[in-house]
Amino acid sequence: MLDTLAFPEVFLAIAGMAILIYGVFRSGNPTRPVSWLVVLALVVALLAVWFGPEQGQAFGGMFVLDGFAVFLKILVLLGSSLAIILSLDYVDRENMARFEFPVLLLFATLGMLVMLSANDLISLYVGFELQSLALYVVAAFRRDNIRSTEAGLKYFVLGALSSGILLYGASMIYGFAGTTNFDGIATALIGNRVEQPSIGLIVGIVFLSAGLAFKVSAVPFHMWTPDVYEGAPTPVTAFFAVAPKIAAIGLFVRVLVDPFLGLVDQWQQIIIFISIASMVLGGFAAINQANIKRLMAYSSISNIGYALVGLAPGTEAGVRGVLLYMTIYLFMTLGTFAVILCMRQKGRMVEGIDDLAGLSKTHPMMAAAMAIFMFSMAGIPPLAGFFGKLYVFLAAIEAGLYTLAVIGVVTSVVAAFYYLRIIKIMYFDEATDSFDRPLGWEASSILGGSALVILLFFLFQAPLIDGAGAAAASLFAG
Repeated sequence: MLDTLAFPEVFLAIAGMAILIYGVFRSGNPTRPVSWLVVLALVVALLAVWFGPEQGQAFGGMFVLDGFAVFLKILVLLGSSLAIILSLDYVDRENMARFEFPVLLLFATLGMLVMLSANDLISLYVGFELQSLALYVVAAFRRDNIRSTEAGLKYFVLGALSSGILLYGASMIYGFAGTTNFDGIATALIGNRVEQPSIGLIVGIVFLSAGLAFKVSAVPFHMWTPDVYEGAPTPVTAFFAVAPKIAAIGLFVRVLVDPFLGLVDQWQQIIIFISIASMVLGGFAAINQANIKRLMAYSSISNIGYALVGLAPGTEAGVRGVLLYMTIYLFMTLGTFAVILCMRQKGRMVEGIDDLAGLSKTHPMMAAAMAIFMFSMAGIPPLAGFFGKLYVFLAAIEAGLYTLAVIGVVTSVVAAFYYLRIIKIMYFDEATDSFDRPLGWEASSILGGSALVILLFFLFQAPLIDGAGAAAASLFAG
C-alpha cells in the first residue's frame, strides 16, 4: 500500500534522475527533448494521482493521501506541465536552452507534491526545501543577466530567512505539543483542552504561519515578489505564479485545518490580518506599475489575499472556496503569461504595459483572450473569476466575517482599475509597433484553452464545485 500511495512522488524522483542522466550523455543540445520527457513524466504522475488510491497514510504517518491532496496535486502537475510547454520557444530564443532547466522544474514539482501530502512537520520541511532549492536556481538561471542574478539572490536570501522562521515555529510546536505529527498534535490539543492554550504553542503557530506566508507571498512577507517576478526569466515567473502558489496555499490550509482546527480562534486573527493586508496592498500598489510582470506580481499578492479569505473561517465551505479559487487562478495566470511571453518587438522581449497599445488591431484574437483574463481577474460576471471570489466571500459571510468580505469587495473594485486599464490600452490606444510574429502552437494552444475555460466556466462549474467540496470534506473528515 505504501508504494501505491507514494507512487507519483517515487516515479517523479526516479524519472528526474533518469532524465538528468539522459541529458548529460545526449549529444548536441537536448533541451527540447528533455523538456518533453519532463512533461511526459508529469503527465504520467498526474494520471497516477487521478486513478490511484484516494486515501491512506505511509512512511509512519508522515505522508498522507486524501481527496484534498489529490485535488491540489492534479492542479500542480497540470500547472507545471503547461508552464514548461509555455517556456519552449522562449528558452530557444533567449539563449536559455540548457537541459537542466526543465529537470529543475520537475524536482521543484516533486517538492510541491510532498508538501501537499505532508502529515508531519518534518516531511513538510523536506518538501518545502526540495521545492525552494530548485526555485532558487531557476530564478537566477540566466547568469549573464544582472536582473536575473539579482532576482535569484534576493529570493535565496529571503527564502533562507523564511525557512529559519518556519523551523523556529516548528520547534516551538514540537516543544509544547510533544510531537511533530499532525495527528499527534491534534490529539494532544484535544487531550489537553483548556480555556487558554499555551502561549508557546501560539507563538509556534505564528512563526510557522509567517514562514508559509512567505511562500504564498502574502503581506507583510511579500517583499521578494515584485523584484523576483520582474527580474527572473519570464517562463520562470510564469511557473512561480502558478504551481508553487497552489502548493503553498494548499500546505497553508492543511497545516492550519488539520492539526490546529481546535485553535481556529487564535490563528484566524493571523489569517484575517494577512488577507486584508494582501488585498489592500495588491490592489493599490499595482495602480502605478508600468511593467506588466511587476503588475502581475502585485496581482498575485491580491489574489492570495482573496484565497485566504476562504481559509479565515476555518470551515469546509471556506476550504471549498479556496480550492475553486486556485483552480480558476491557474488558468487566468497561465493565459496571461502566454500573452506576456509573446510580447516581442524587433527581436527583443518587451515588458511595458504600454507595449500592448493597439493589440486589438495587430493581434485581435490575442487581445480578446487577454481581455477575457483581465475581466475575469477583475471579477466581472459571468467569467470564472467572479465565481472564484463569490465562493470565498460567501464562506466569510456565513462565518460572520462581514468586515473581511466587505474589504474584499472594495479592494476588488480598486484592482479592477488596473485590469480595465490594460483593456483600454489594447483597444483604444494607437499601436506604436506590433509584436514580431504570430504565436507558436504551444503558446496559442494554452492561450486559447485557458480563455475558453475562463469564458465558459459557468456552463460546467457543477462538477468542479462537487469535486472541490468532496476534497474539502476529506480534509475535515481526516
